[in-house]
Amino acid sequence: MTARRSNLWVLGVVILLILAAVVWASDKITLQGERTIYSVKCEGGAWQGNRCTGKLVAGERYGFRVSLVRREVIYWVRGTSDPSGKFGNCDVIDRDNWSCKREPGQAPSITTEMKKGRPTRTADVGMIAFHDVPKWKWWMIDVGIPAFSEALQ
Repeated sequence: MTARRSNLWVLGVVILLILAAVVWASDKITLQGERTIYSVKCEGGAWQGNRCTGKLVAGERYGFRVSLVRREVIYWVRGTSDPSGKFGNCDVIDRDNWSCKREPGQAPSITTEMKKGRPTRTADVGMIAFHDVPKWKWWMIDVGIPAFSEALQ
């Protein structure tokens, strides 16, 4: 193999790795067809809208698995032994667009609805207040990179 051909091969692999990293960081494709919301907390400060006056720290990761056939959404906190919950009787379009009714006594969740992959906020009893960031930012905050102070919601 010539040096030129070798360089082109390496360049192709690097481009492929960069594209894979971008897709992974965007959370557009998941192996399980699920949606994860990456929450953050404001340590040593307070929230002023979406801005933390202290230090952003990685919070819980909330997982949602949608079943179009059963018209249900299963939800849980990733990486914990907390029990999961399930919404039944949901209007499901896909993993990024669904709406469910919360039943009394159900396990708490951050949302009962997703629109375009974003959780909608409600002030209902049994809902968990949260602020979230994109996947790539959550991982950077989790490893200790202190460059951020703003959340999406």
